[in-house]
Amino acid sequence: MQQALQSSLFDHSERRELGHGAWLEVRSGWLAQDGASDAVDGALFDELRDTVPWRAERRQMYDRVLDVPRLVSFVDFRNDAADPPPHPRLKQLRRRLNDAYAGELGEPFVTAGLCLYRDGEDSVAWHGDTIGRSSTEDTMVAIVGLGATRVFALRPRGGGPALRLRHGHGDLLVMGGSCQRTWEHCIPKTARPTGPRISIQFRPHNVR
Repeated sequence: MQQALQSSLFDHSERRELGHGAWLEVRSGWLAQDGASDAVDGALFDELRDTVPWRAERRQMYDRVLDVPRLVSFVDFRNDAADPPPHPRLKQLRRRLNDAYAGELGEPFVTAGLCLYRDGEDSVAWHGDTIGRSSTEDTMVAIVGLGATRVFALRPRGGGPALRLRHGHGDLLVMGGSCQRTWEHCIPKTARPTGPRISIQFRPHNVR
């Protein structure tokens, strides 16, 4: 019930101030609002899953090296000529986001990180995108979800009530202002049967 209530706070695509200069905006069904049909949107998930050069990563965790519980890929739109994106729709999504947010941000989104969550066992731990300028500067990270609905959780750094939102197929979630420094976010594991999900995270220069 708590999760449904928190998601409903964003049913009208309103921006919510989180405090300390952070804000969060959720736009349900954003992907289809450019006129694309549900069939096209569904095909996009299948095409990205099958054509993106996904890779598995391993990371040092204390005294062990562990598999990262998701597959990842990365697109730098500034290298289009030498290394074009794996699907033309990614360029279209970037253009829409820049039309909507680049003026406020003061710069365009130039990269896209992609994550493939294969099932409920795949996840991402609590973190903020604080590699690069976002460790000291306000910024934006815009996330488009495809496929299965997963919980997107946020909590204030240093403690406080957490938000748990349902991030569904075609939904856009934008974290702005100081959000990467003052809040953390995650995709928690779930024991419920769930299908695969692709997350596309658009970021400006030198933000990871």
